[in-house]
Amino acid sequence: MRKIMIVVGHPQANTFCDALANAYQSGAQYAGHEATVFSLQKLTFDPILHTGYRTAQPLEPDLQAAYAALAACDHLVIIFPLWCGDMPALLKGFIERILQPDLIARENTEHAMNWAIFSNKSARVIITMGMPVSIYRFWYGAHALKLLTRNILNFIGIKPVRQNLFGMIGTSKLEQRQRWLDEVHALGKQAA
Repeated sequence: MRKIMIVVGHPQANTFCDALANAYQSGAQYAGHEATVFSLQKLTFDPILHTGYRTAQPLEPDLQAAYAALAACDHLVIIFPLWCGDMPALLKGFIERILQPDLIARENTEHAMNWAIFSNKSARVIITMGMPVSIYRFWYGAHALKLLTRNILNFIGIKPVRQNLFGMIGTSKLEQRQRWLDEVHALGKQAA
């Protein structure tokens, strides 16, 4: 059994991102894994890192719970819509806030240059978008995916990071959405 943390980075409720999270969680639980969903639009926290990494900004209770889940999980799933070529600001703020205490704690220590604070974890990034996936990958260079994978998740020790990109969400038909949900449900069963 694996412990899985699922983060939905969409600031609105009842979205296709929520449906994908529920499908993954359902598949994982069906296979006997422990899977917990953190929908950021339901959490109460300040997404702004007011002093950067100069002084610690205490974590609100919802962020404390999310941090505990991140520390305890074996596998992390992050689901979000592509907005203006990147993740929504709420998700970026969540990541900055939840990582700040560990990054500050390492400053001026023998671990200052070792940022692998969450090694022995794997991740899956699921991004929904309004454009074709091929355009996002080849014309735009999959910037948000690379940022999250290389500059954040790999940087803090989470490897491997796998991905699913679902494009043309706004014009997708119900049958296509169901195929995507089935695909994500199957990934949940595998905890992959």
